[in-house]
Amino acid sequence: MISSTKLRSSTNMRRHTRTLFLIVALLVPLAPHAQTVTQPPARVAAAGAVRVEQVAFESKLVGAALPYNVALPPDYDLKSSAQTRYPVLYLLHGLAGSADDWVSSRAHLADYAARYSMIIVVPEGKDGWYTDGAVANEKYETYFVAELLPDVARRFRTIETRDARAIAGLSMGGYGALKFGLKYPDKFIFAASMSGALGAASWHAEDALPAFVKPSIARVYGAADSPVRAPNDIYKLVREMPTERVASLPYFYLDCGTEDSLLSYNRDFAALLVEKKIPHEYRQLPGTHSWPYWDRQVQEVLRLAAQRLAPPQTKK
Repeated sequence: MISSTKLRSSTNMRRHTRTLFLIVALLVPLAPHAQTVTQPPARVAAAGAVRVEQVAFESKLVGAALPYNVALPPDYDLKSSAQTRYPVLYLLHGLAGSADDWVSSRAHLADYAARYSMIIVVPEGKDGWYTDGAVANEKYETYFVAELLPDVARRFRTIETRDARAIAGLSMGGYGALKFGLKYPDKFIFAASMSGALGAASWHAEDALPAFVKPSIARVYGAADSPVRAPNDIYKLVREMPTERVASLPYFYLDCGTEDSLLSYNRDFAALLVEKKIPHEYRQLPGTHSWPYWDRQVQEVLRLAAQRLAPPQTKK
């Protein structure tokens, strides 16, 4: 377990830093949400490269089209690999983003992924904080677990065991990835966050939040006494974690830029992991809350995920 901070967690500290340090670019506004895809296009890469497909998916729980992207390893379509099944990494986008972000010109995911024999799935989470929210059809947590994971398993040759499944994300997606790791440890061997917006469940619309963030916080988490808040507060989940459950958790990784105003939230969370003796790695690195930082750090996330995921399996 590695941590570069020994600061003790403090709820009061988070409330104060919420006002003082929350960035205007909390989760940099990204591209508009992906539109419904009627004929899923395949972006075919050169031989030996990753192939990216977009899958048209309709969520009954959310009541909306939530297309997702899949990056398939270079050998996926080879005849010699026809019986091979692969580990899978779910890679979550940030607020105001979409499932297209990680496969757009902002990142070089396909280039980086070509080094590894894993399937990478980029889901659509809209602005739902990967949470079952306070209003109707805000079921972005249950949709992910109960609808998306089974759909991916039906369509692609994934290994459907915990040791072959990882999850990661940036900002809102970093929060979602760590939360899923804490709430569903039986499903993930590794959970990673880049520039995580980890305090979301404790923020309120009246706080000093960027204007574009407030509507989603109010809609998803509701009032201060909303029953949605406590079960989705990852600091609370860790503080109240029974000691006997620690061994069942995935390995956690989180990093944050030293010029990112979400840094204090990440430091506090890392300190809690240290306090509870939960295996993890935390890094503070030069950088801001921006795509150059995430494009750089996703390379490390892929490397660490590949180390912990089970290898591909081929039927004999």
